[in-house]
Amino acid sequence: MLRDSARGFLSEASPVSALRANRDQGRAFDPALWREMAQMGWTGVLVPEEQGGADMGHRAAGILAEEMGTVLAASPFISTAVIAATALRGSGNGGLEKIASGDAIYAVAVDEGAKHAPLKTALKAEKSGNGFRLSGAKTFVADGASADRVLVLARTAGAAGEADGLTLFDIDATRAGLQRDVTGTVDSRDHARFTFDGLEATGEDVVGELDNGLATLRHGLQAGQAALAAELTGLSGGAYAMTVSYLKERQQFGRTIGSFQALQHRAAHLWSEIEVTASAVINAGRMLDEAPDQATLAVSVAKARATATAKLAVMEGVQMHGGIGMTDEFDMGFFMKRARVGAEWLGDYGYHAAQVAAARGF
Repeated sequence: MLRDSARGFLSEASPVSALRANRDQGRAFDPALWREMAQMGWTGVLVPEEQGGADMGHRAAGILAEEMGTVLAASPFISTAVIAATALRGSGNGGLEKIASGDAIYAVAVDEGAKHAPLKTALKAEKSGNGFRLSGAKTFVADGASADRVLVLARTAGAAGEADGLTLFDIDATRAGLQRDVTGTVDSRDHARFTFDGLEATGEDVVGELDNGLATLRHGLQAGQAALAAELTGLSGGAYAMTVSYLKERQQFGRTIGSFQALQHRAAHLWSEIEVTASAVINAGRMLDEAPDQATLAVSVAKARATATAKLAVMEGVQMHGGIGMTDEFDMGFFMKRARVGAEWLGDYGYHAAQVAAARGF
């Protein structure tokens, strides 16, 4: 029922053409669409009921993300309703109510280099009186320009590469000392670089335990990785459906190209890969719901597979569409661009393959 409801709503309110309109208007997403998502309860999918949410679980969040991926719906759903909502659960932070109501948009500032590497956090949070001063930079912050609050991982002790000594802060994005510079990406979404120049934070801004922020954020990051895997799986399905529809319509040599056995084999292979990846995504959501402390392997399998499957789907889509697949006028290019950015965010294939290997004892 949730999938049917989401599919019906998104197909009308946010078709792929809406992404093109956002790009042409220079905006990352449609605020009116985000408000409608909040009214439907999507922003509270992982927020406890006593704090205004629906608390439907990670599998439900994955279903919503997958349907968004199918039509390339742009919104801060993963950053806000998935990562931030999961990280803030049990913290006593009042941000959950605002997330559920749609009144708060969160960005999550973790990475500082070209690749996802939370342990390499070097941004300093030095003691200053009863509070802290944050200095350093964060890159590739999804929804960074639109956010009114930011969860930032900073180092209060230790050295880059160490898990201990990291602390998570919940900061007002308009606070003095934070500069946000928009980063252009090929998928026309909202990304930014954050520069912290002596930003003042208090003990009330700390989420979870001091020097143990990565443990607080870990489940949030995994929830985001699983939701992003679901989005990429939906993207793969959307690209596949567009490609199969074209194979049934385009004619060459007096017959539809979908009747050529070579193209049938390629389409069948892609369908099989999407089905296997969808199973991995379902399992990741189930593990996050039932045994979150044991979900690392399932989540990394899902994100790695979804990255590879999305790459295959968009490459096959462009190739089987022929010359038109490479044009900006045709929507397939938007699927390819989003697949490329989604592959990098929250850990690329290599990062998650390493996680799988470590979980298997290699």
